Amino acid sequence: MTPDPDSEHVTLFCPSPNFEPRKGGLKPDLLLLHYTGMESAEGALDWLTSPESKVSCHYLVDEDGRVTQMVAEEMRAWHAGASHWAGEDDINSCSIGIEIHNPGHEFGYPDFPDVQMKAVEALCVDIVTRHEIPPGRVLAHSDVAPGRKADPGEKFDWKRLADAGAGAWVEPEPVGDDTGLGPGDEGARVAGLQDRLRRLGYGLGDMGGFDEATGNCVRAFQMHWRQDRVDGRADGSTFATLTRLLDTLAPSA
Repeated sequence: MTPDPDSEHVTLFCPSPNFEPRKGGLKPDLLLLHYTGMESAEGALDWLTSPESKVSCHYLVDEDGRVTQMVAEEMRAWHAGASHWAGEDDINSCSIGIEIHNPGHEFGYPDFPDVQMKAVEALCVDIVTRHEIPPGRVLAHSDVAPGRKADPGEKFDWKRLADAGAGAWVEPEPVGDDTGLGPGDEGARVAGLQDRLRRLGYGLGDMGGFDEATGNCVRAFQMHWRQDRVDGRADGSTFATLTRLLDTLAPSA
């Protein structure tokens, strides 16, 4: 028997076998957005509902705005992989995942159509309202898996989503001419950058100098909150935008 959809915005429920109970008593308090990275929404749906794939997501939004649910929100879907945010390593157990159909960077990375964005907005607002998900916990796959994932990428309109009522946004500081911090840099300014990234939620240890992990987190931050230049370097614009964002969020982000 097909379950009832959790959201009124669902067009079709197409069950995936790839799920399990959430672990450790965790409940969804994080919303994670992906792109499919496949050439068609139909192919993505087939993959996400195939026993062989061992992956799934709660929802898929195709380019025409149709919303398919695959896993009940109360269950743990398999979408985040190895990931971390704000001290939590089991992102699958604390999140609801939405796949937004877009071929992604490997296949030309087209813009997200307006009709698709409208459907994503409505679905996200519904989810964050019902589960009381804080704005700072509406995230990109690239945020929780920096360096490993780049979705939904720098073309996704996070400002539009936040304006609709899902997620956090601040006006990015304009990009300047400074090159900022990068690989090999050390010192108090690098430590301050890493501290800010950790406070936001990124999984950085006490790294010391500006290493690959730091650059990956900077790039992930830029893809989400400072999209005009995504280069993994912590210029003045990145610093200012990151500080401004932290100031708007509760201490727990």
